[in-house]
Amino acid sequence: MNQKQFGSDFKWGVTTAAYQIEGANDCDGKSPSIWDTFASKKGTIKGELNDHHHCNHYNLYKEDVALINEMNFRNYRFSLAWSRIIPNGTGSINYKGIDFYNRLIDECLKHDITPWATLYHWDLPQTLQDKGGWTNRDVLNWFGEYAEKCAIHFGDRIKDWMVLNEPMVFTGAGHFLGYHAPGKRGLVNFLPAMHHACMAQGIGGRILRENVPYANIGTTYSCSHIEPVNYSPKNVAAARRFNALLNRLYIEPVLGMGYPLEELNALKKVEKHIKDDDEQRLAFDFDFIGVQNYTREIVENKWYMPYINGKLIGAKERGVPYTTMGWEVYPESIYHMLHQFYSYKNVKEIIITENGAAFSDHVTKTNRIHDRRRTTYFKEVIPYILKAKKEGVNVTGYFVWSLLDNFEWAEGFTQRFGLIHTNFDTQQRIMKDSGRWFKEFLK
Repeated sequence: MNQKQFGSDFKWGVTTAAYQIEGANDCDGKSPSIWDTFASKKGTIKGELNDHHHCNHYNLYKEDVALINEMNFRNYRFSLAWSRIIPNGTGSINYKGIDFYNRLIDECLKHDITPWATLYHWDLPQTLQDKGGWTNRDVLNWFGEYAEKCAIHFGDRIKDWMVLNEPMVFTGAGHFLGYHAPGKRGLVNFLPAMHHACMAQGIGGRILRENVPYANIGTTYSCSHIEPVNYSPKNVAAARRFNALLNRLYIEPVLGMGYPLEELNALKKVEKHIKDDDEQRLAFDFDFIGVQNYTREIVENKWYMPYINGKLIGAKERGVPYTTMGWEVYPESIYHMLHQFYSYKNVKEIIITENGAAFSDHVTKTNRIHDRRRTTYFKEVIPYILKAKKEGVNVTGYFVWSLLDNFEWAEGFTQRFGLIHTNFDTQQRIMKDSGRWFKEFLK
């Protein structure tokens, strides 16, 4: 297998997120985001390493773009920090924040690297959270204003856009389970946040379409291939419920299909948050859909589990290989998810906007990281993408998560996904063997 089999127009790239790598969280006019607030609370982050430096990409972006270029990737997906651009969430622009992203964009273009921007990767300004955040319907206006300002300031050079990153995660983990920012729990928070995030997809898409000539617009979804532990009717039904929750809940409304409530009775109360014209505003004709897949999930029916009546059986419990995140190493999952998402008649194109694996790394005395398991993972995943492409799935790109070892949300600095090793004390970067493999593969 070689990259030429994918065609000359296939997009190979790396992905990052603003809060996870930029650092400089209180510099040059940036205000706190919900993750600044959440991470400062004792017990929320594994390891308690909340020094706000992260990877210092804010100051080291030239070095990081040079590493992207050295690995022969021609596409860089990053997110824009809302609280760096509009510190109060609405109103006045912070031009020092605009200047940073202009420098980053121009540095990419100087190296012939195409910049891809994500409008929202989980870091809502705290000033807006104080007003209810994603549970407040006013977030639709706040987000629309932010999207328009980003489009106006960066749309002359950025033509490839993503509206939201993984709405299932930032609403589910942040507004139902409470282990991500802003730390809210229960259906009373999840249902309005879910609906408003779904609405924001279409709102952001339309604003980008109006303000960015020749824009290529998508949005991204986390997904996992779901299988029942066995094929008893109850376990099959449980797998259908998990598939509706994890894989269908956010994409089907944007395709004009409504919410999959027939499988998720507990979510029917969302109807009280739906206004007269919401069903039409939910839909948007995206140019592409971003698929973000890392593993599969095995499901068992459990009547006593609230709302979903089932549970996920972990990889360790099943005795199968797993990453340091506890996720099963199952490269074939991405093949199944490509087929599942492309089966929707309104999905025209798919880009894999995140995929990767977290493993522990060891730096040798000669400053090498021989990350064999991560390299093997990529070698096993990529053929499944090619297989799906040959079978007719219009998959046109693959972005690795992630460029750098970074702040991995509630896991802090304990999980390493990067092609580039980050020393969080010295900020030294070292290309891992997985990065060297891509360098050769893409040469």
